[in-house]
Amino acid sequence: MKRRPIAVTVLGWLMMAAGVFGIARGFTGAKTLWPPEQDLIWIVIVDAIGIGCGVFLLRGKNWARWLTLAWVGGHVVIVSFFMRQMILVHAVIFVLIVALLFRGDVRAYFGGYDEASIRR
Repeated sequence: MKRRPIAVTVLGWLMMAAGVFGIARGFTGAKTLWPPEQDLIWIVIVDAIGIGCGVFLLRGKNWARWLTLAWVGGHVVIVSFFMRQMILVHAVIFVLIVALLFRGDVRAYFGGYDEASIRR
């Protein structure tokens, strides 16, 4: 069994925490719980995807790595419409996640090949 890199472990748990935090924040900001507002439904769906990304990153699924990039990249785009002062913060987070997910040991973990073959 391949040993999971610490970067994947940390990112997986951070994705799950971000998803739980987003859902909790969505419910606390909702005016009514029933019938649910359309915004609340989208918040739950999007943040549930974030939780799923974290879970499947920890399980070593390569598609979760790409979905995580799409999820965070989507947040950069969404933030650009509503909170312009937060674009830089989200963009830096996105770049850091890209750097983590494409390190040699992480690529080897998701790709099923050894790290030495990547360095050649």
